[in-house]
Amino acid sequence: MSAPTALPKTSAWALVRLIGGQICLHAAMAGTRMASPLLALKLGYGALAVGSLLALFSLMQVFLAIPAGRYADQHGLKRPVGFALLFAVAGALAAVLWPRFEVLCLTALCMGGATGSASIALQRHVGRAAHDATELKRVFSWLAIGPAVSNFFGPVLAGLLIDHAGVWLGGTAADTNGFRAAFLLMALLPLLSWLWIRKTQELPPVRHPEGVPKPQVWHLLREPAMRRLLLVNWLLSSCWDVHTFVVPVLGHERAFSASVIGAILGSFAIAAACVRVVMPMLAAHLREWVVVSCAMLVTGLLFGIYPLMHTPVAMGCCSVLLGLVLGSVQPMIMSTLHQITPHALHGQALGLRLMSINLSSVLMPMLFGTAGMVVGVSVVFWTVGVAVGLGSRAAWYLRPAGL
Repeated sequence: MSAPTALPKTSAWALVRLIGGQICLHAAMAGTRMASPLLALKLGYGALAVGSLLALFSLMQVFLAIPAGRYADQHGLKRPVGFALLFAVAGALAAVLWPRFEVLCLTALCMGGATGSASIALQRHVGRAAHDATELKRVFSWLAIGPAVSNFFGPVLAGLLIDHAGVWLGGTAADTNGFRAAFLLMALLPLLSWLWIRKTQELPPVRHPEGVPKPQVWHLLREPAMRRLLLVNWLLSSCWDVHTFVVPVLGHERAFSASVIGAILGSFAIAAACVRVVMPMLAAHLREWVVVSCAMLVTGLLFGIYPLMHTPVAMGCCSVLLGLVLGSVQPMIMSTLHQITPHALHGQALGLRLMSINLSSVLMPMLFGTAGMVVGVSVVFWTVGVAVGLGSRAAWYLRPAGL
């Protein structure tokens, strides 16, 4: 491992700018991810086509994650983010000019790949600028608020334009002009990201000692700590996916309205955002392996009782508790990853993590759907709950040696 270069401390305003840039780009993807399937349905495509379209947002990140991490390790922050933003703008503009299903697929690939690549560069920059474990937990807690905020604002803004822009232009609600307006806004948001990020000070590059081979990201898989971290990360990511998939199914079975189901899912997102606001104030007192292992045990317990809750209020309470628990995990995972990874491989390690998450997001919903039809969605909840509870042992072994 090469020795770390002395790095400038990240100011509060610099971190705010990075979070603002992240929010704008994630909002563009979240809005596009909401508008694209609605337009596909309006064009007459079925559920299978819509599901495939949504999978493309994650699929591109699976293939781009490692190369994007390597590029960030070589070039820092602004060049990788700049290229990613150009692809995001191009993808959204293509949907504005040609609102057809084939173009929507291209838009999904561009938006998904751009957001993943930019996120890797942002996370690498923030992690390298942190000077100790406490600061790592603090800055990643702040950074994790960005996607939670953008996942609310992006779809809301896109939905408002879809419903009203067509009327403003003399047409009807949710006509083609409404969708064009939504995609146009999604093309402008990445430009706002660049306005936030462009003045960020680049960090000095990592210097490799002469005569020493450069480390490779796949060598990280030989390390037990990295294998445990990726397993824990995959299990927790699956919990997010299964909650998003199963709650609407359970709600439909129990004859809940769409607004009630949306409120249950929304309470989960709000709770996850709230806990990330609180965590920076508690960073000095938190230990990564303790938080993650306890979160996995509590998640397993909540998954066990969730299907037994038959009223909206009871399910909403479970959703809030689950949001608090799972929302606390990502900053701890990111802090641990930066501590166990060589400085020259931070970007590629982040890419490896992102690849595993998005591969799970592509494959797990199909697995959940198949299993749900065969054994019922409650069994899916219980099975994942047992798996994540047992996985808490791997999380506990992430503690540093000697503790």
